[in-house]
Amino acid sequence: MGMLAAVLAQAAPPVQVSPARTFAQTDLVDVAGWIPDATLDIRYAGERNFIGAVVDGYDAPKCYLLRPVAEALAGVAADLRAENLRLVIHDCYRPVRAVKHFVRWAGDAADQRTKPVYYPMLDKSQLLDGYIAETSGHSRGATLDATLARCDGDACAELDMGTPFDFFDPRANTAHPQLSAEQRDNRQTLVRAMARHGFRNYPMEWWHYTLQPEPDPHTAYDVPIE
Repeated sequence: MGMLAAVLAQAAPPVQVSPARTFAQTDLVDVAGWIPDATLDIRYAGERNFIGAVVDGYDAPKCYLLRPVAEALAGVAADLRAENLRLVIHDCYRPVRAVKHFVRWAGDAADQRTKPVYYPMLDKSQLLDGYIAETSGHSRGATLDATLARCDGDACAELDMGTPFDFFDPRANTAHPQLSAEQRDNRQTLVRAMARHGFRNYPMEWWHYTLQPEPDPHTAYDVPIE
């Protein structure tokens, strides 16, 4: 995992943080207006996440993405709708200040409150090796974390993906060999649906997707989500 993180870091483009202070100064758009039937379960806007608290910069449970990314994701949602499936979105654009919050938390060895749920098999210090990075593609507005729900009318139930979202463990690797046939099929359904519209999966995390090519790979944002 350390080698994979190093390779990804070397491949990452140089990034500058935009001086923008409002969404009106960016091309980031509210995805709720593009995909009204998506479930926005934005974990970092509440306490049900690996930090166990609201994360810096998440003042509202909203999903923002760059306009071309939102447009591509709307295409994914349309395809899924035909199969009685819906997107459940856990994170989208992530302010730079939130990434810094993650790194501070990872360096606090005394805070082990969420270990049983999110990283039961790892020492907390290992989370900085491939799981939590000092910079994040989410801050560039082209990456999101999502899963799927199957719907019967208005009643929807999330598909079994084998692990929860943000579970720091090899079992969260998209192609982990110790999955049931159902879990493997569910992950591949998500992979295929996203790939048809240009989204590439990060193989360490079944939920993590980035539009390729990124519309603006050299710019990160630190506008708080309100």
